[in-house]
Amino acid sequence: MGIRSVLLEVANTYDETAGTAKGVAAQDLLRSLRRRTDLPVPPGFTLKGYGGNGFASSTPWIGVYDPNITLVPHDGLYLAYIFSSDLDSVTLTLQQGVTRLKNDFEVRQDLYTELERRAHKIRRRIPRELIEGWIKRPQFQGKGWRPRAYEASSVAARRYDVANMPAERIMSEELLRLAEVLGIAAGVNQQSPQCAEFEATPMGYVGDADFDRRNALEGFKPKDGRDYIVKIEAHVQEKSQLHEPLILDFAQGVESLGYKPITEGKHPRDLVLRAAVADGREWLVEAKVVRKGNITHAVRECLAQLFEYSHFHYRERGLTEPHLVGLFTESVGAYASYLERHGVASVWKTEDGWAGSPLAVSWGIVP
Repeated sequence: MGIRSVLLEVANTYDETAGTAKGVAAQDLLRSLRRRTDLPVPPGFTLKGYGGNGFASSTPWIGVYDPNITLVPHDGLYLAYIFSSDLDSVTLTLQQGVTRLKNDFEVRQDLYTELERRAHKIRRRIPRELIEGWIKRPQFQGKGWRPRAYEASSVAARRYDVANMPAERIMSEELLRLAEVLGIAAGVNQQSPQCAEFEATPMGYVGDADFDRRNALEGFKPKDGRDYIVKIEAHVQEKSQLHEPLILDFAQGVESLGYKPITEGKHPRDLVLRAAVADGREWLVEAKVVRKGNITHAVRECLAQLFEYSHFHYRERGLTEPHLVGLFTESVGAYASYLERHGVASVWKTEDGWAGSPLAVSWGIVP
């Protein structure tokens, strides 16, 4: 049984008037999903069905969770298949947790407005091509405040008519695609810098006459290796002692390859590279320390920040968008091809030097 079959069975058997007791077919099916291991969900993701607690929900749904982001729908970002109240359709949606936020608002409309604002903010920072064709706000027509909150909190969604459900392969592909968007959105949601908070830095390019290989590190002024605090839109990030040495080592390595590494005046960007022969594009480098072997988290943060900085520091200012590079303290494994799919090269430290993805090698930025 695939996701498609599960959704069809819920749609065909769910009865709000039957309650939530054991023995109610659709409720039993929804409760069983958390123990299922045979369903084609993205690697590492878990399922949990919801048909109500005490009283049956007018809009049953199935949560699809990445444990690295959240395992509960109260807070954070997650994926969900939410049925309309008439059970004629089910919508795959990237959702924000609404329960905890609800406590901050006495007026429900204020909650819905805030959820819409946050969804719009996240959506603006996701590459347009990843969610092109997806709807922004679905309609569930359910009773109570929750269905309306689910509508307002949706970042991207795909509606399926139960009477004309796509093939399992298509639904699996679209779930995987939205899982990728979830990873990017989670990084965006953690960082979320405002364009207005970024420094207005002139971005002139280095031409042949201006490039002096002997002074290539002149514009590179790394911070010291002690822990330090960087504030971006009231969000405080503590950067460890491994972060700056990683940038410095890489900068010295690519300088020997003919690139000019620059950090001065580039905050909050980690590093910018310029070539001896300028082609109008820079290399934007985002460095990440892989903590406790959690490559997934490091890659997500890196990808989200690269897209944000490219958008606000280049595209919004009418400048040529840069090449994108992720710099890591260790190999990112299978994520190297994932990053390249999004146009991002990766470089990482090894025991005896450096290694990089095919794109990084082709650019000549692996020391």
